[in-house]
Amino acid sequence: MTKGRLVFILVAVFAVLLLATAASFFLLDFNRPPSIAPASYLEIVLEGPLVEFSGGNPLASFLGVRPLSVHDIWTGLRKARVDDRIAGVLLRLGPLACDWAKCAEVRDEVAAFRASGKKAYAYIEEAASFDKEYYLATACDKIFLHPLGWFGIAGIGGDVPFLKTALDKLGIEAQIVHVEQYKTAYNMFTERGFTPAHREMMESLISDEFAYYIKTVAAARHKSEADVRALIDEAFFQGDRAVASGLVDGLLFDDQVRALFGRGAGRVPLNVYTRIDPASLGLGTGRKVALIYAAGAIHGGESAYQSMGADTVVRSLRAAREDRSVAAVVFRVDSPGGSAVASDSIWREVMLCREKKPFVVSMSDVAGSGGYWISMAAHKIVAQPQTLTGSIGVLSGKISLEKLMAKVGIATEKVGIGQRLGVFSPFRSMTAEETQLLKKQILWIYDRFLAKVAESRGLSKETVDGIGKGRVWTGGQAKNLHLVDELGGLSRAIELAKELAGIPTSEDVRFVVWPRRESLFRTLFRPNESRFPGALSKEVRAASEWAARLNEDRVWAVMPILPGLGGTTISSF
Repeated sequence: MTKGRLVFILVAVFAVLLLATAASFFLLDFNRPPSIAPASYLEIVLEGPLVEFSGGNPLASFLGVRPLSVHDIWTGLRKARVDDRIAGVLLRLGPLACDWAKCAEVRDEVAAFRASGKKAYAYIEEAASFDKEYYLATACDKIFLHPLGWFGIAGIGGDVPFLKTALDKLGIEAQIVHVEQYKTAYNMFTERGFTPAHREMMESLISDEFAYYIKTVAAARHKSEADVRALIDEAFFQGDRAVASGLVDGLLFDDQVRALFGRGAGRVPLNVYTRIDPASLGLGTGRKVALIYAAGAIHGGESAYQSMGADTVVRSLRAAREDRSVAAVVFRVDSPGGSAVASDSIWREVMLCREKKPFVVSMSDVAGSGGYWISMAAHKIVAQPQTLTGSIGVLSGKISLEKLMAKVGIATEKVGIGQRLGVFSPFRSMTAEETQLLKKQILWIYDRFLAKVAESRGLSKETVDGIGKGRVWTGGQAKNLHLVDELGGLSRAIELAKELAGIPTSEDVRFVVWPRRESLFRTLFRPNESRFPGALSKEVRAASEWAARLNEDRVWAVMPILPGLGGTTISSF
């Protein structure tokens, strides 16, 4: 190595260390608790993507791109309840990119905040499709609309695309083997329309979700369910009509909304309030409870942004299991599933963890297929009425480009040894014999899935098979089927964990949260993923993720409704 090159390397290393040190000082200053004036109000902007947890990336927080998360809102409202400086909460509501259970989670915490005697107001400017957001808003004392604003509550449902005819024209064939008729994750690629089982499942989910929505809104707005249904049929509301309908309580400009908390009241944004240590408010002084977030599609290896790597999750569960100071574990699951093997690896660690201490699962928007696999062994499972869960089934398959290649004149020649060589190759289609062979393999895994659910939930395999076959259920339906134990949110799951651990209800526990916050160095130099949440749109990430999986030669335990591609979102599938 030349002297000049050595000097360059040393200077480069010094520069990196200097930048990292400077950034660390900036982060320390950024994380310093803010000054909050008396009689302030907490402002939460509920618009755009809402994820489960976003606290592991310090650079995202520093650069102001920390995604809106349920964890931050839940923690913020818990603190605001006991913070004498916070007089109330203002929710600024716009279209949310999440499903109903996350809205229910926030709604529950807003209701708990109001129970402390403080006021909560919702403010809407304009939004075309606003059903789940309006459902959330009804937890507030009052709902206000901009004088020129409007919003729409048109109901739950949507259009489901089916691509088989288009794929046939292109010469592309999706060869999917699934167990069983309700495992419809890739029906959009294999069917020209709803199968009877697919339609039955979707209509059941929508009916249950809609009934709960109507009932909740009617009670909150002091109306009959028939009145609410009639308003939904009317769909769009502006100005005085919105007030006359009883859907909102008044028309206010922004400055008038702020004045609701008193002249000169201080505004505290949620991203600033996250820097307040709960201990400074007397919270989290009791025994430790591990709160482990497991969100996204399940795969082997390490977790990436909004995806669940089995190695990462197992490491978190093991750390909680081996920490003698941790009295109980709450496992927060938000996943449509993924790799059956990776799911089983997480299940194994859950089994080991529950042998050592109380273990409670809290289900978010979705905990289906692999998401249910990693949940089923808990001592108790808590789901929101709108959670999508179950989907006990498996599938495998591939995309075959054989006909497309023939159309455009591309030829391949096979070289190698083995009768089944290339069974998962995109360059040729599977034979009928190979399809049956693959079906045999996934039935073997399905049988083990059934056995594990039966053992975990105290049911017979026949009973589980009857409610399995890939069928998705709402949380309310799942409770009736004994797939979950209670309806409620994260706070109820924590109450159950405390009961099982013998911790008094009055004792405010200290949460040890996983995934842990990363070091700045790892955040800056982590390979193979974007360091900045939101670098790709949700739709682009989902499309690339699920399309790639079609040609992976493995068995998947995934939901029959694809997130982002007709999504787990019932309102926009």
